[in-house]
Amino acid sequence: MSFERSKNQTESSGWIEVICGSMFSGKTEELIRRIKRAKLAKQKIKLFKPTKDTRFKKKKIVSHDASSIKSKTVKSAQKILKFSNDAQVIGIDEAQFFDDKIVKVCNDLANAGKRVIVAGLDMDYKGNPFGPMPNLLAVAEYITKVHAVCTKTGKMANYSHRIINNEDLIVLGDTAKYEALSRKEFNRLNNLSKFKKD
Repeated sequence: MSFERSKNQTESSGWIEVICGSMFSGKTEELIRRIKRAKLAKQKIKLFKPTKDTRFKKKKIVSHDASSIKSKTVKSAQKILKFSNDAQVIGIDEAQFFDDKIVKVCNDLANAGKRVIVAGLDMDYKGNPFGPMPNLLAVAEYITKVHAVCTKTGKMANYSHRIINNEDLIVLGDTAKYEALSRKEFNRLNNLSKFKKD
């Protein structure tokens, strides 16, 4: 599916694309791919990530496969509006870490005729909808759900399972702290941990 402007779209029409899925599913990789295509088309781009994302380089969006692209780190969603006046395409990574204002910011940008590409986890480590992501999915014109590979079965994975003992909602990490699981394996392990607590 292609998201580049078609001939019948006017220059003033904007839209929102959301790339969602579990950890290790390639969300950031897909965001970077789309941004690079926009660059090839000589469109003006701006990329943003939240200050909470401290896993990799401060001024770059980096995927788990080590693809990277220059970005700006912002404390709040409102700052994105401030820094994207001249951009035609705006990329936002790790959207689940922003507050609910990210939804209005994305709508304002799209209403101003910009293409907005947002990537983020749709569910937290408990399997619940994560932060503003459900509302972003509701207002997006295009949604791409990407999947990882289950570390237990090799089948399609949709869940981010935390493998360390920490119940904070936000714990940054990689394969040392999380694994991707299928629905069946995620439910099996969660049921086992409930029995251990009882």
